[in-house]
Amino acid sequence: MAALDRIDVAILEALQKDGRMTNAALAEKVGLSQSACSRRLDILEKDGVIKGYHARLSNAALGHRMTAIVHISLTGQFEKSLSEFEAAVKRCPNVVSCHLMSGEYDYILRIAARDLEDYERIHRDWLSAMPHVVKINSSFALREVIDRPNVGAVADA
Repeated sequence: MAALDRIDVAILEALQKDGRMTNAALAEKVGLSQSACSRRLDILEKDGVIKGYHARLSNAALGHRMTAIVHISLTGQFEKSLSEFEAAVKRCPNVVSCHLMSGEYDYILRIAARDLEDYERIHRDWLSAMPHVVKINSSFALREVIDRPNVGAVADA
């Protein structure tokens, strides 16, 4: 992947503000012809800089008003244990994000639940049943302060 130049950064910043912007509007905003802008977008997509276009939905509006941050410890970080756990966590529809970690816990999960009873169900039916889990530590978010989809485009390009 080539380094991002100032035009690439301008394209990325514009799309972060309005991912539904037409190619014509984007081209005008960044000072390119429509065909040049379209080529740039194709390259950014092919190189994996732009990973997709989607709507960000509100978990609360969909009835999932509780966010749990869950720390998971496994029996060990053997490749088989990690891959079996990761396959299981991908099947749980309430897991919003999952990260393999260094430090005290092996994974950190962000889980969306309707309420405490729903979280208890998720804990019982999903988390406790996942392979190689030996410890689950759950915390509940009191208020969301910020939830960015990603950081801004490269500032020093």
